[in-house]
Amino acid sequence: MQPLTRKIFILTVLLSLGAGFISGYSYTRYQEGNTLKTSLRELINKESGQPDNVDFSLFWDVWDTLQAKYVNNDTIETQKLIYGAISGMVNSVGDPYTVFFEPSTSKKFQEEISGAFSGVGMEIGKRNNLLTVISPIKDSPAFRAGIKAGDRILEINTRVTTDMTVEEAVNLIRGNKGTKVKMMLSPSNSNETREVEIIRDTIKIPAVQWTLRDGNVAHIEIFVFNSNVDGEFKKAVQEIIKSKANRIVLDLRNNPGGLLDSAVNLAGYFLDKGSVVTIENFGDGTKNEFKASGNAELKNYPTVVLINGGSASASEILAGALHDNRSIKLIGETSFGKGSVQELAKYVDGSSLKVTIAKWLTPSGISISEKGINADIEIKFDPKEVESGAIIQGEQGKDPQLDKALKVVKQ
Repeated sequence: MQPLTRKIFILTVLLSLGAGFISGYSYTRYQEGNTLKTSLRELINKESGQPDNVDFSLFWDVWDTLQAKYVNNDTIETQKLIYGAISGMVNSVGDPYTVFFEPSTSKKFQEEISGAFSGVGMEIGKRNNLLTVISPIKDSPAFRAGIKAGDRILEINTRVTTDMTVEEAVNLIRGNKGTKVKMMLSPSNSNETREVEIIRDTIKIPAVQWTLRDGNVAHIEIFVFNSNVDGEFKKAVQEIIKSKANRIVLDLRNNPGGLLDSAVNLAGYFLDKGSVVTIENFGDGTKNEFKASGNAELKNYPTVVLINGGSASASEILAGALHDNRSIKLIGETSFGKGSVQELAKYVDGSSLKVTIAKWLTPSGISISEKGINADIEIKFDPKEVESGAIIQGEQGKDPQLDKALKVVKQ
């Protein structure tokens, strides 16, 4: 993991220097006027690891112009300028998953990872530069409103989402419990639009639940790979081992992903110790293998995996690992195709940077970025049947994907 450590360190140094330059800038400019720009260039170019051609003079020229000429310059907040500059730098890399969080937004993001927050309960991202629902969280306000994986978000509270970042959209959608948010949506397979109004609520994300079906099949649903999933899955496994279950349907549908380490840990219940779960492919060509380290308690259980367009990130890693290592069949629809790995770097002021550090590959070396993982047995849901209630995900007899999985796992 040496490349990862180096990248995070460099980012920390850059942000620390930025704060230092600002505090020094106000004082020096007052004392020495325009001599600051030259001294700054000299100072920057002396920093270890800085390229010789870095020149911040334009930054300070714009800073001077704002301070001197902006009509409401008495309302300018220095810290907001700094956060805005950092956000602009991060956004310029063109990766929707590399994002700078100001302290307040950073806190919300970390609350989501921990498993509880206020909002409507859905994961969103970018697909073909369109704001898209990755998946609604089961039993959340978004789920109950009929929002589906793949729905395109055209407006949020009448604001058009064209060129809106994912984080801007998240901030608009989230809010206090009991308040309302309106969204204009368009399904992935048509140009029709519909408006939904959702009342925000506290979102408590269940990580795992399981049901004994047909007397001997453990249907395990993993909803998200948050900080609770390891403990909840371990408890479920203990219960399954004591039950009459002797085969497993692992349901990763509408699981937007989450923590990579948790996906690797869960793979260890199904795979021999040392089996490759995923391969991180860094920008410099370095590759890092993540291997199963568990006791493979579920290795001898015949297993199939359910996936769909809402299965993303860590859920795709787990599905790909089981498919490549044990030839476990994937049933349902092609997954979302989020084939990148992010790490959260935290800073002293409470801000943080979610940065893409690598692309991940399946154990067989295949990248699924933007393409997704194809199901071995494809069964698509008809949106009209879902809307009419003829198809209900998770309800045996009304869920063709689940029904097929139960049949295949018994063969």
